[in-house]
Formats: sequence, C-alpha cells, structure tokens
Amino acid sequence: MRAPSSGTIRPALPTALVLLWLIGVALRLTILAVPPVIPLIHDELALNATQIGILTGLPSMLFAFAAVPGALLIARLGVRSAMIVGLALNALGGALRGGLPNVYWLYATTIMMGAGVAIMQVTMPPAVRAWAPTRIGFATAVYTNGLLIGEILPVASMLPLVLPLVGDWQWGFAFWSAPVAAIALLVVILTPRQTTQNGVTPLHRRWWPDWRSPLIWRLGIMLGSVNAMYFASNAFLPDYLASHDLYRWINPSLTGLNLGQLPASFLLLAFARRLELKVWPFVACGAFCIVAIIGVVFGSGPVVVAATTLLGFTAAGVLILVLALPPLLAPPDDVHRVTAAMFTISYSCAVIVPVISGMMWDVSGVPALAFLPIACCGIILMALAPAISQVKGAEA
Repeated sequence: MRAPSSGTIRPALPTALVLLWLIGVALRLTILAVPPVIPLIHDELALNATQIGILTGLPSMLFAFAAVPGALLIARLGVRSAMIVGLALNALGGALRGGLPNVYWLYATTIMMGAGVAIMQVTMPPAVRAWAPTRIGFATAVYTNGLLIGEILPVASMLPLVLPLVGDWQWGFAFWSAPVAAIALLVVILTPRQTTQNGVTPLHRRWWPDWRSPLIWRLGIMLGSVNAMYFASNAFLPDYLASHDLYRWINPSLTGLNLGQLPASFLLLAFARRLELKVWPFVACGAFCIVAIIGVVFGSGPVVVAATTLLGFTAAGVLILVLALPPLLAPPDDVHRVTAAMFTISYSCAVIVPVISGMMWDVSGVPALAFLPIACCGIILMALAPAISQVKGAEA
C-alpha cells in the first residue's frame, strides 16, 4: 500500500470500509422513512399531490443547494468534521419532523435533515479517496451498498414493523434518526483528527467548483435523471396504487423499487472495472427505466412489482458508475469540488420532477400522467450517455 501523503491521517482499511458502509446506510434511512407513510401524512395534514411533491422534492433541493457549502465545509474543517456535522443535522432534523402536526414544520425540519444528508454526500468521495486510496472502486461500491441497505430497511419495515412498535408516523421518524446519531458517534470515536488534507492547510484549500466544465454538466444531468426517476417514483407510487384500489401492492412495490438495487450493487462489486467509462450500460439502463415506467402505469399488481424492481436495478447501476468518477478522475484535493458540482447539477435537475409530476396529476386529474416526466428522464439519460466517452479524455 502506498504511504500516506504528507499530513494525511486515516483509519485502518477494515475500519474505514465498515465506517463507509455505515455512513452510506445513514444517507438514506431518514429520507426513505417517508414514502411508506405518505398516505397517512396525506390524510392527517390534508395535503394535495403538489404538496406531496414538494415534501419529497425538498431533500433533493437541499442536495443541490447545500452541495457547494458542503465543499466549503470540507475545505475549512476537513472531511471528518464535515461528515460529523452532516450526520448530526441529519439525525436532529429527521427526528424533529414529527414534532408538530403542521406541514410547514414538516417542511422546515425536512430542510434541516436534507442539508445534513447533502453535506454527508459531498464528504463520501473525498473520504473514499482519503481513507482507501488504493481501493477507490471497491470502497465506492461498499458505501453505495450501505446506501442501498439504508433505502431498503425503512421502506420494507416501516409499515409492518416500526409503526406497530412506536404507534404513529411521527415516532417512526424519530426511530430511524436514532441509528444516524449512533453512526455519528462512531465516526467521532474511530476516526483520527486531521489538521491538513494532502499537505494543504484548510485556509488554502480550494472549494468553488469549475462551472465551465461541460463534462461535469453532462454527467450531472445524467445523474439528475436517475435521481429524479427514483425519488419521484418513491413519491407517487403509493398514492397512484391507492387511486387504483391496489393498496396491498404498495409495500411490495416500494420494497421492489429499493430491494431491486441490491443485485446491481453486488454485480458492480465484481464487474465495475469492466463497465467503467462505457456508453452502453447507460443506454441500456435508460431503456429499461422507460420499460419499467410503462409497466407501472399499465400493469396489474404483480407487473407493477416487477416493473419497480427493474427500475430500482437499473437506477442503482447508473448511480454507482457515476459516483465512482470523482475520486477516480479528480486530483485528491479537488474531489470535493468536483463532487459538489455534480451533486448541485444533478439534484437541481431532480428536484423539479416530483413537483412537475404532482402538478400534472392535479391539473389533469389523471394519476398516470404523474409518471410521464419520470419516463422522460430515461430518454434524457440515453441521449446524454455518449458524454461518458469523453471522461477518459478529461482525465488525460
């Protein structure tokens, strides 16, 4: 293993991989606790479809708006401290969401939670580069696998296990915030303090992204297309199925959407090197996403479950391949800047799709039209896939 750069301190590789996996889990626990209880929130707070779209779009908005401030936080405090701040905001905001039965309180605390997750997301590629510099691809797959587990756990267990245990959706949100706080404590205990990063003092580290890079914009839009499909589908699938009296298929469909991502994660642990920088995986994933949306809209209960599983599989494949690019391509002290730019662009694209979907449902009165903007994202992904061929040129 290469000796550490001057001023770089990192945990042992096994400890680093465990922490990366746990932090990956924490990236989604609080967010994905929402979709299973959307019908309950919808009824209790008397929300319309547009307000549901805003609620589910708020985290994506924060992922965009807080990404560059997250890079600044990393530049000034270091990866470790920025990660702890993000975990703390995530846990606190997530727990407070159920404090008052008011939609504006729910919005405000969701903003706090989303800001914490946004900071955490920007810290992950720099943490991979700093903590596992010789195993970047594998470490990325490890924390992404944790992220996928963090998506599956609350979706699969919120209705059948957690709600009967805690009593209502408000305490359910607090339940999923507790492990995030515990993971923050583990980071404090198990990672060493760091006064410099790659020999560069915090006050001299760059943090503002290079917005002139066309490649970052194209990759950001591609990632945004996948994020939009995933978050919007999670948002509207429960109410869509309920509108067709398919209540018993809500939990299986949401579980399929999230559980379907795991096979992609495990496959990429083995084959990521063969698929890196290739165009065809992105084109294929975009086509499969469109097929999956058609299955959701026109299929019966079992077909919807199969379609959402396919959507989860293909979306996860694109997500993992794109997330591995910043630590692979950027200089060590620029990973946080490249990551912040990609997240800002991608989630700026993703935040508007749930709102548009909700508006199309409200204005037309046709639930299926909520999925039209989601299907368009698959077309955008296919159209922009050739941008991947330029990555190697950018690297050179």
